[in-house]
Amino acid sequence: MSQSGTASRRLRHFWHAVSNIRPIVWISLYICLVPVFALFYWAMPDGQFRIPDGGTTGLGGWLYYSIVTITTLGFGDYTPMGMAAQWVTAVEVLLGLVTIGFFLNAVGSMKSEIDIDTELEKQRQLHEQAQRDRLVKNIPVFIHKLNLFLSYCYAVTTPLSKRDARLSYNENFTADDMADMYKPSGLPGDHSGRSAIVSMMKCAYSLSLYLDSLQSRMDLSLWPQLLEDCFSFVANYQMLSPVEPSEAPDHEIIHFIRTNAALARRMETRLTAIAGEKADK
Repeated sequence: MSQSGTASRRLRHFWHAVSNIRPIVWISLYICLVPVFALFYWAMPDGQFRIPDGGTTGLGGWLYYSIVTITTLGFGDYTPMGMAAQWVTAVEVLLGLVTIGFFLNAVGSMKSEIDIDTELEKQRQLHEQAQRDRLVKNIPVFIHKLNLFLSYCYAVTTPLSKRDARLSYNENFTADDMADMYKPSGLPGDHSGRSAIVSMMKCAYSLSLYLDSLQSRMDLSLWPQLLEDCFSFVANYQMLSPVEPSEAPDHEIIHFIRTNAALARRMETRLTAIAGEKADK
């Protein structure tokens, strides 16, 4: 890299670093320059300044002169006569101009940051609202599929002799409760004639495809727990017997039902809460 390129890069880096300094730092430095230079003027020997009639050579008078100098007002009542006084006065003026310039630059930089942050927050809110609206539109179908899966879980884990109209899934089922899982589900609307376990696995497959599609169509990361539950449901189904899930060992099926039924219930609760939040707004 050429020397000019290196110098330009270093200058940009310096300007970026300076711009990131908060305005309060620059204005504080600007104010601190006043008493510092006042002490310089006060320590100079007599004859360096022309003092106006009635003017004071105490520290208070030099504070006044320092303020007039750094603000470039230049009233002319105190006039530097000696070389040292002229150079110190010139240095204070230059430092004052540079410092106030950096202060104004920092204010502009801060305003730009605020504007960018405001715009990003606005875009975030719009994105979140759009995703929430999209999810709410899908909630009825989503909950229907979850309830259908839970209904088949009920059919698999409840013997025919214990079934009732409530179709209430019992999470504390045992292997003995699955005695009729190879018989038709008997659920209202299920006229397929398939066994309950086959129907449940087909429903789980359909729900897994739906969850996969849902994750690709909307940003579920806005609801981290819901996203995690969707991912877990799909992963649990994929980890079941890869050849024919309905023919998996009983202990795998029991684990799958208990785990995914709990996930389905939790997703249903979260979706109901999201729909309620939308209705309240």
